[in-house]
Amino acid sequence: MRLGLVQVPQGREVFASMTVAENLELGAVIRADRAAVQRDLERVLEQFPALHPRLRQLAGTLSGGEQQMLAVARALMAAPRAVLMDEPSAGLAPKVVDELMDRVVELNRRGLTILLVEQNVGAALSVAERAYVLKDGVIALADEARRLIDNPDVVRAYLGR
Repeated sequence: MRLGLVQVPQGREVFASMTVAENLELGAVIRADRAAVQRDLERVLEQFPALHPRLRQLAGTLSGGEQQMLAVARALMAAPRAVLMDEPSAGLAPKVVDELMDRVVELNRRGLTILLVEQNVGAALSVAERAYVLKDGVIALADEARRLIDNPDVVRAYLGR
């Protein structure tokens, strides 16, 4: 975290017995500038408005999509330069995946570097600038995401078109 790198783990991994507010505070635990932390809290609550009315709610009682949003928001509270996201769409409804990927694009446009590991190839390629396809732990394809979307091997193997 001190180097500006945070992770959004697979499976959300929020602290279920803590409130949403406590989870967000934990994301900023290493930061000393409380005024900047408060500004970032307001910013993440604007980016993830569903969390605002739930600040006093236990994180474990949130829906899966809300927990994923909380996990991303908690990571952002560290004011990172880069975020590693591991399977953020796992187990989420398609509408929630679309909303989450919109946030990923928005964060990247604001200058945040995002390394996204994702089995939902369509979602990943729709938001990525560059993509790598792994097969048996080895890079099988690497290119700009927009080019991989139209690659016949990718389409046949991963996109079902």
